[in-house]
Amino acid sequence: MFIALNGEVITKEEAKISPFDHGFLYGLGVFETFRTYSGHPFLLNDHLDRLEESLKTLNIETEVDREEILNVIESLSYRNKLKDSYIRLNVSAGLGEIGLQVAPYFQPNWIVFQKPLPTMSPLAEKNGKILCNRRNTPETQKRLKSHHYLNNIMAKREIGNLKQTEGIFLTADDAIAEGITSNLFWVRDDCLYTPSTETGILNGVTRQYIISLAKYLGIETKIGFFPVEDLFKADEVFFTNSIQEISPVNILEDQLFPGNKGSFVKRLYEIYADHTECLWSRKLIE
Repeated sequence: MFIALNGEVITKEEAKISPFDHGFLYGLGVFETFRTYSGHPFLLNDHLDRLEESLKTLNIETEVDREEILNVIESLSYRNKLKDSYIRLNVSAGLGEIGLQVAPYFQPNWIVFQKPLPTMSPLAEKNGKILCNRRNTPETQKRLKSHHYLNNIMAKREIGNLKQTEGIFLTADDAIAEGITSNLFWVRDDCLYTPSTETGILNGVTRQYIISLAKYLGIETKIGFFPVEDLFKADEVFFTNSIQEISPVNILEDQLFPGNKGSFVKRLYEIYADHTECLWSRKLIE
């Protein structure tokens, strides 16, 4: 399998970075994950916008060159023979001395990973389980998609290797937060609900796309702090992320839901599927 390190396409066995990289020493790094559909990187502009904002927050000074990134993705797709793929775009702070650094980082390491997509069907159903582990609070004002992933790892260990089960974080105050690697939505009486980013959740790119799509369709959307009881009163519940797309819930704890037979998720996914090979940003439908 080929990856790209600082713009150079190499085999994964050739890839090397220094142990003095502060992405390794102190977790100073961020990443984006997204899919290519027939070679098209879906919502790439939105991912790069979030990446650029995150890099500024971490004081990593580097240019996010869209055309260069596109060229790397095209090169990897050609070398790996993958038109439909999983892409992880990773930026770590780069070299530093042992000790906390206040000065900006000017030579980060850029790594682009590509791998085949897991086998899954559209609108693949998930079971939902409320986690005992609580969602931690972000280290910055907004949660970054950063290397700091211990909260998610401990939650995944709580669930175990149940691929069809997604854990649901609550906040310390018992408000609904998000999934381990996903954002969470539910529908009740034709109204769409999702937790506020003020609960400490990641503002997922697919989350933002679904909110924009609901607005485009004239669907009322409520964003806020909600008790866990609201989930069990919902007509439909679903998770979103950039790799698994829309994942409808068919069982939440012991309660049954419509899953992929739900009319709401079917309606959303019809439009989602039409956008995957052409849409660069959710802003184009706002």
